[in-house]
Amino acid sequence: MVEWVQPLLAALHAQLEDDSDILTVGLQSCGASILFTLRAAVHDLIKNHLREEACKTLDDLADRAYLELRTSKNPSTCWRRLYTDSKILRTLAELVHPEDENATPTACIARLDHSIITAGACGEGRLELVLGLIGKIQSSYLREVTGLHAPLLPMQARSNFLSPHYSCTVPRLADPPSFTSFISAHSHAPFVISKYASEWPATQSWSDLRYLRTVAGPGRVVPVEVGGDYRSADWTQQIMGWDEFLDAISKPDAEKPLYLAQHDLFKQFPTLRDDVVLPDYVYAALPATKEFPEYRPPGNEDQLVMNVWLGPKGTVSPAHTDPYYNFYAQVVGRKTVWLAPPSATPFMYPYPHAQTSHNDQPHNPAANTIEPSMSNTSRVDVFGTPGEDEFTEFWRDAVALSMCVTLEPGDVLFFPPGWWHAMRSEEMSFSVSMWF
Repeated sequence: MVEWVQPLLAALHAQLEDDSDILTVGLQSCGASILFTLRAAVHDLIKNHLREEACKTLDDLADRAYLELRTSKNPSTCWRRLYTDSKILRTLAELVHPEDENATPTACIARLDHSIITAGACGEGRLELVLGLIGKIQSSYLREVTGLHAPLLPMQARSNFLSPHYSCTVPRLADPPSFTSFISAHSHAPFVISKYASEWPATQSWSDLRYLRTVAGPGRVVPVEVGGDYRSADWTQQIMGWDEFLDAISKPDAEKPLYLAQHDLFKQFPTLRDDVVLPDYVYAALPATKEFPEYRPPGNEDQLVMNVWLGPKGTVSPAHTDPYYNFYAQVVGRKTVWLAPPSATPFMYPYPHAQTSHNDQPHNPAANTIEPSMSNTSRVDVFGTPGEDEFTEFWRDAVALSMCVTLEPGDVLFFPPGWWHAMRSEEMSFSVSMWF
């Protein structure tokens, strides 16, 4: 056991015992019995009493919180707090008395990553604590592994990836518009700023597997989509090792495609965030549009949500809508984007609302369960070939309204809220979305 574990465990125990502490107050909504059980488990760990039972209790509390987060329509923040603290305390318990000296460090890092992935490491200072713990475990137990691997993306010949039945391309701006010009003249429709991000540190380094491994350090895990796009019957999700994921997507012709999609990787690996230069445009505080009057900015303090998208050639995001303005930066590789305005919605054949689906039908993740008033994913394969199918209105009417573009590394795409969009990676692709 390293010397810093026991004092930290004692400090967290003291915090839990203080009913006036803001973090402890955040747990109280889960119920007095939950808080009592958590305190008792930590007390037993401090006293080195009934350790196995205490660890099982912490695992059970994390499972209870996870169930609430997955099944409740509006789960209380306390369950995110409970999940976070249960994972932190269970990790410290494992470090105090490891069951398996070899497996413990990687298991502990994975457990801490779960607290970020599932609950956002909820609680003031908890994310910093979790990231600090991961760093300490890596430096104390694991030799830094960078790996001598080929670049994530080998050089490939350029080609035109646009589907032949889409003749309208997204306008490209040779120079970035001024802030005022963006608001007054360019914020109402999609456009591409060619090579806007070409000088970002990300475009220089994210194609290198060695860099991506070093940024994370050993033992990290990430949430990954497995299979086709999320409309497919074989689609699923899993948590897998970051190193394992990088190895898998760098190999051609994988049995099942893997996709790190719409994930806040910057929260897990903060160094990557320093490689991205936020466009000033994301602070424009734009109003709702006539075509999408229900627009509201993201509800967090910055009114900004950033996610990354990393996957091999052929990964697809089906046509769907998002409720925010979006700057979408193509960092590594090339990606084809299809777009259509909100006025195309009558021709998009969206999935039915979850509550209107037949009870005997298995749940399809494309059926919207978050905002029942808007089903936001289309059943149409917009990159497919027009044929004699049930989507005749799409091919007849939506195509005429749509546009398409292949983003090159360094390109940044803008489009307003409510616009239908689909993405297809033409080669290994690393992208960043900025919702505002």
